[in-house]
Amino acid sequence: MASPDALRDWLTLTALPGLGCVLTHRLLAAFGSPQAVLAAGRAVSEVEGIGPQLAAAFTKQTILSQARSWAMQELERAEKSGSFLISCDDSRYPSLLRTIYDPPVLLWCRGNPTCFDQAAIALVGSRSASSYGRKISFMLARQLAEAGLTVVSGLAEGIDGQAHAGALAVSGHTIAVLGCGVDVIYPRFHKKLYEQIAHQGLVVSEYPLGTPPEGFRFPARNRIISGLALGTVVVEAAARSGSLITSRMALEQNREVFAVPGRIDSPQSEGAHRLLQQGAHLVHSVADILAELPTSSTSPPEQQSLALPQDLSPEEQNVLQLVDPTSPVDIEELMAKSGLLIGNLHGLLLGLELKGLIRQLPGQQYERA
Repeated sequence: MASPDALRDWLTLTALPGLGCVLTHRLLAAFGSPQAVLAAGRAVSEVEGIGPQLAAAFTKQTILSQARSWAMQELERAEKSGSFLISCDDSRYPSLLRTIYDPPVLLWCRGNPTCFDQAAIALVGSRSASSYGRKISFMLARQLAEAGLTVVSGLAEGIDGQAHAGALAVSGHTIAVLGCGVDVIYPRFHKKLYEQIAHQGLVVSEYPLGTPPEGFRFPARNRIISGLALGTVVVEAAARSGSLITSRMALEQNREVFAVPGRIDSPQSEGAHRLLQQGAHLVHSVADILAELPTSSTSPPEQQSLALPQDLSPEEQNVLQLVDPTSPVDIEELMAKSGLLIGNLHGLLLGLELKGLIRQLPGQQYERA
């Protein structure tokens, strides 16, 4: 764990204008430490990619002083907000992430850093997910967590949120990688989910505290989502989707890519189907994911039987058994299978819904609750 003085040097270095991850790592390789880089002066110009203007910043005391002042303030803000910093030379820094082309120099974190110690799978997809996509995301994340894996996603609406929720439902580990500061909750309606992750899992960002969720930051954070994981699972994605950026980055990082098939008439399935055409692993069950991972510490979770409650009438039991536990079923199919009149069927469905056993979806479709 880095000392406060060392973290101040790391923060000072990242605060210098025009110095991104790639150039910072080149400077560190040349001089050995942030302290040595900051003291190098114009010698930094000998490093590939460091132009005259950037080199001049290392000799101007006003620029260095401003960067140091901001670094000290950031450390104070981190302590007050319950956040902490992990530098890329810290033993807690995730080893898989360190191997990508442009690993973050610093990670701002809230929560449990031991989440980094466990093998992880990224699970991403559409913000405007269908009920099918949400259900599959939750189910896969839950089963991956039960198998001992950390579930990584981006806290976005739709597939991401369900992935985090699925892992949390079985007290598993989950990591949310943000495209803003770790003290900024985005989207706002995920406030409760954010707090659960910060308590039970880990919230991570490469951006300083208070950084707003601007659009250009999200594609950049996707390399961290894929970089933390052994593989990336795409549940639903349109033809132009940030999830496809994550899957492309996973390929560039030599990680596995998986895709869940969907309806052929759904725009939300187009991206996932394109990935399958290009050679992504098809996911029919969690076993398809576990079989491709280079670890022996995971095993498929035991399938749980869906026992029927004892307080149901025979008619309610018959109808409940007709509601598929894995995908929604519409009212016409239920009528055909049950042989009931529409009025009687509606009465039984309402009773099951009031008992919390099923829920109605748009288009008079029903699913297990």
